[in-house]
Amino acid sequence: MEKKNAWEKYPEGKREEVYAFGERYKAFISSCKTERECVSEMIAQAREAGFEDLKAVLESGRKIQAGDKLYADNMGKALALFVIGRQPLEKGMNILGAHIDSPRLDLKQVPLYEDTGMAMLDTHYYGGVKKYQWVTLPLALHGVVVKKDGTKIEINLGDKEDDPVFGVSDLLIHLAGEQMEKKASKVIEGEKLDLLVGSIPSAGEKDKDGEKVKEAVKANVLKLLKEQYNIEEEDFLSAEIEVVPAGKARDYGLDRSMIMGYGHDDRVCAYPSFVATLEAGVCDKTSVCLLVDKEEIGSVGATGMCSQFFSYMVAEILNAMGGYDQIAFNRAMSNSKMLSSDVNAAFDPLYASVMEKNNCSYFGGGPTFNKYTGSRGKSGSNDANPEYIAELRRILDENGISYQTAELGKVDQGGGGTIAYILANYNMSVIDCGVAVLNMHAPWEIISKVDLYEAKRCYTVFLKEA
Repeated sequence: MEKKNAWEKYPEGKREEVYAFGERYKAFISSCKTERECVSEMIAQAREAGFEDLKAVLESGRKIQAGDKLYADNMGKALALFVIGRQPLEKGMNILGAHIDSPRLDLKQVPLYEDTGMAMLDTHYYGGVKKYQWVTLPLALHGVVVKKDGTKIEINLGDKEDDPVFGVSDLLIHLAGEQMEKKASKVIEGEKLDLLVGSIPSAGEKDKDGEKVKEAVKANVLKLLKEQYNIEEEDFLSAEIEVVPAGKARDYGLDRSMIMGYGHDDRVCAYPSFVATLEAGVCDKTSVCLLVDKEEIGSVGATGMCSQFFSYMVAEILNAMGGYDQIAFNRAMSNSKMLSSDVNAAFDPLYASVMEKNNCSYFGGGPTFNKYTGSRGKSGSNDANPEYIAELRRILDENGISYQTAELGKVDQGGGGTIAYILANYNMSVIDCGVAVLNMHAPWEIISKVDLYEAKRCYTVFLKEA
């Protein structure tokens, strides 16, 4: 089956909306490189669009009704938006679910040490990464340090033009004979992904006994941290600092048809899901945008999709609408429909051998529907029902939206998972639907602007008509 490239719907002179949405997205991922930054920015935009804090509404005792726009913040790292529809919540919700965490390096709890006159920060990689891709890059530090008195200090260092950057060094080619013989998984090992952060020794710094400090470079770094952020070494114990690529998202290609940036997986789906929820308005069914953490490490923890946070919020809304009981909750969940908004691997002609060309996603094909993810024999997958897929095909075709279907590579090549199966456990209809990505899980990934735009259109129509 052949489908037109989505760019053909937007000939020269009619691409303003595609490019404009690309600029909005570039600004978002350039400034929002952590889950906390995504949640903070999205709450700010949601409040401007008239959304209210669900917690405050519940505390006020006000009854929730059709037309209400609400947001629920989960520990600053996950977010649920609700636009209450005209139909009773028992009739189900239309849910867009994406994750806002991305592969990265995290600082360990005791990260700072000195070795041969160099101050280093020890890291632990997060998610599935090719470790060799993270060396010799300019890196930035984003996150929070929480002091014992509860004071929260935000860290954002390395992305402003006059900021210093950090990095992981690599062995020079002249001495790399043995290194070059290693497997790719061993060329750079996890314990070697440490950041170089300083090399000037402190002048006259003394320890608590009045003796000159032995690790003077480390002492100088601690002095700077104290002066600039009021951080002590012990404060790293209650810190959450992520090491991410430094720099902004950029147009990619001579025709500027693509975007290179950090964190396309999965913010290239999270952002259009969020915008679609704001733009769709009040629909027949309640619209939900669910943005979660920890997908890259199995959707675990209080802010991951396996948490009960979302079901708790649905129960609270039902109660505040005057209609909570277990039967009503069960009906609300099982009557819901969801697009698990997660990315797929774009076909790369340089690595065609791992793809099956009839069942893979291409740049310019629009958002990709993945009936099943998982690995090999569909292990760990949500396998969407054909009745649900047929309904989505009808809606998208009637609205002239480009889309494609794909698997994640050849059957025996590997695989991957999303949050789809977790929501499907509530007996709702779920399918993965997201944007194709090149260089997935690399520090700098690539997407097509027209796929991004068509995804936003797809998500908006889904909320209105599914």
